[in-house]
Amino acid sequence: MSFDEIIDRHGTHSVKWDAMEAIYGVPASDGISMWVADMDFRPPQCISDAVAKMHEHGVYGYYGDDAPYREAICWWMKSRHGWDVDPAGIFTTHGLVNGTAMCVDAFTNPGEGVVLFTPVYHAFAKVISAAGRTVVECEMNNIDGRYELDFDAYDAQMTGNETMLVFCSPHNPSGRVWSKGELQAVAAFAKRHELILVSDEIHHDLVFEGNTHIPMANIAGIEDRLVMMTATTKTFNIAGSHSGNVIIADPDLRARFGARMMAMGLSPNSFGLFMAEAAYSPEGAAWVDDLVQYLDGNRKVFDAGVNAIPGLKSMDMQSTYLAWVDFEDTGMSREEFTARVEQNARIAANHGPTFGKGGDSFLRFNFATPRSRIIEAVERLQTAFGDLQ
Repeated sequence: MSFDEIIDRHGTHSVKWDAMEAIYGVPASDGISMWVADMDFRPPQCISDAVAKMHEHGVYGYYGDDAPYREAICWWMKSRHGWDVDPAGIFTTHGLVNGTAMCVDAFTNPGEGVVLFTPVYHAFAKVISAAGRTVVECEMNNIDGRYELDFDAYDAQMTGNETMLVFCSPHNPSGRVWSKGELQAVAAFAKRHELILVSDEIHHDLVFEGNTHIPMANIAGIEDRLVMMTATTKTFNIAGSHSGNVIIADPDLRARFGARMMAMGLSPNSFGLFMAEAAYSPEGAAWVDDLVQYLDGNRKVFDAGVNAIPGLKSMDMQSTYLAWVDFEDTGMSREEFTARVEQNARIAANHGPTFGKGGDSFLRFNFATPRSRIIEAVERLQTAFGDLQ
């Protein structure tokens, strides 16, 4: 397939394109949608073939015998990430926002604190707050455009009421790939403060050349408190399948999570399972390799164009398709630079404050779209901030 193909998603119940005008005031007629984290590409043919096969059969009943699905997950994690997964520890949730919510429900109590290293994916705080838990924001240090974790500060911030840490690896929104030493420090922090560690690794397949993602599960000594979360949805652009995996090695944690799944009556939909099994295959792997190369090309075009605008700085990314752009050096208020992006450039991008402390001067741009759109977006931004040239 060609990632350069423009696919018109207007009028297809695409939240990314059809809700852009209502939420951001960016006109549907000629706006560029760069907010919701899904891609404007078709998935690999193996996934489309799996859905077509379901359609051809024509009976959409309950899914049974998920052993091949579990085997596909284990094969992918071993072959792509060097991670040995016990198939018995795989729980399928309705995406990883649901997976996060289920972890909060299973492993914490109302009123307890859940730690986030901010700025970080906005849905975490939403589900934590909605569950009646306290969001504990531990702000990362932005050192010359690179986020660093400050555990001395975080240790001082803990009160003893915290029971869980939700960690994002690779990091959304900055695209940071954490080193082994950093992961060990996160694990030590969780142990020190007796926190369940939920590691959301949904972007782990979208890592650029020269960087290596290390699963938190491969860090020694954290097994008794670790919950891993992965999914096919970001990697293969099938978020509408609402399918994700919570993977738990520890028997006690596994039993607690399984009990809550049972109590909530949760079970996966068959479309997501068929799609995931097809995705986690050699054909899917080859497609991902091509995708990552294309995304890296988009990243370079976007970053070069944005960083050429005085006062704007796109954080150096190591993974994902989400650029984190800092407008602080423009000297503009958040309202002014946001208005220039939305009204002048006619681009919808995520607002930084929704990602928590440290996000005020930022916007997040999704560049998983055909390159011609990236070139157009860069030109619009350069025009919108032309007085800074």
